Amino acid sequence: MSRPQEPHRPFFHFGNPFRTPGGSQLPPRLLSLLNAFEATLSERLQRLVPKDKNDILSLSWMRLAMESVTEIHCDIKNLITELELPVTDWDEKWIDVYLDISVKLLDISIAFTSELTRLNQGHLLLQCVLHKLESDSPDQFLRACSSLDSWRQHIRSKNPRVEGCRPILDKLVESLNLPKVKNSAKGKVLMRAMYGAKVATTYICSVFAAAFSGSTKNLLDLPVPATLPWAQVFSDVQTTVNTEIRNIFSCGEFTVLIELHAVDACSKKLYPFLQDGFGPAEGESFKNSVSDLRNTAEKLSQGLDNLSKVVDGFFKIVLTGRDALLCNLRAGCAFPKSVTGRNLDDQVAR
Repeated sequence: MSRPQEPHRPFFHFGNPFRTPGGSQLPPRLLSLLNAFEATLSERLQRLVPKDKNDILSLSWMRLAMESVTEIHCDIKNLITELELPVTDWDEKWIDVYLDISVKLLDISIAFTSELTRLNQGHLLLQCVLHKLESDSPDQFLRACSSLDSWRQHIRSKNPRVEGCRPILDKLVESLNLPKVKNSAKGKVLMRAMYGAKVATTYICSVFAAAFSGSTKNLLDLPVPATLPWAQVFSDVQTTVNTEIRNIFSCGEFTVLIELHAVDACSKKLYPFLQDGFGPAEGESFKNSVSDLRNTAEKLSQGLDNLSKVVDGFFKIVLTGRDALLCNLRAGCAFPKSVTGRNLDDQVAR
């Protein structure tokens, strides 16, 4: 694996978050909190290093990835509590960063949910195919063939919400620019921790967007400072996953989702039987093809259901965190300039 690259200058337009205020060391308690957060971040990223390339972009790996991102966001919430840094003590720029990122994550979560719903709708067509194949009627076979055609067209169609993910990803990358922290050791710890959370979240979102769009245009290669304790494991995940995704798409495959590809392969195997018919000698092969389609379709449906629940959980974590921040702003009457003049209820609704 290659070593992590040094960051591009734009990442630190607002100041380097990896230097302590005035060049001084962090107090032992704060340093301990930061070290614990970054050690946990490394562990969560380590879980995402695929043991086998066949694990990459399985729905179970994607579920694990989104679970890890959700846990990282929970870790940030816990860190804020442990830092004893109430929102009323936050710099306006920190609040701006949090609000800006959260609304983009809500938007991209909605896009992912819409695609998972769309893919799951295709399961109804597969169920229709399998139901028709329970009959020996040639007419039902022709109808099953038509339904299978509809399914193949459905899964290859484009989702406008997913197609619109790239601008969101670009904004998330821009958010890696961190506000300059002045005279606040706690703020320095928070911004550095948020940097790690944002890198992990932005990258995983780009993997999801690439997988759902069927294109590498949404796949990001994020450089991080090699001095960070989680940099190498992040580089391992990014290099391994990105290389495999690009290899798959370079071969002309329409999807990198393993379970979806398996169902598509079974449908191609079954299709000639339905379109051209078959004789007694091919009866066993036909039954095996139907059985394979049923099994792979069930695995796909179950995987999509499980992933949908995790994406929904991530959405709720982001939304509750955003709501809590806005409620605290109301209570403390400490609004950043970017929020002043807006209706805070509109902020929540976004």
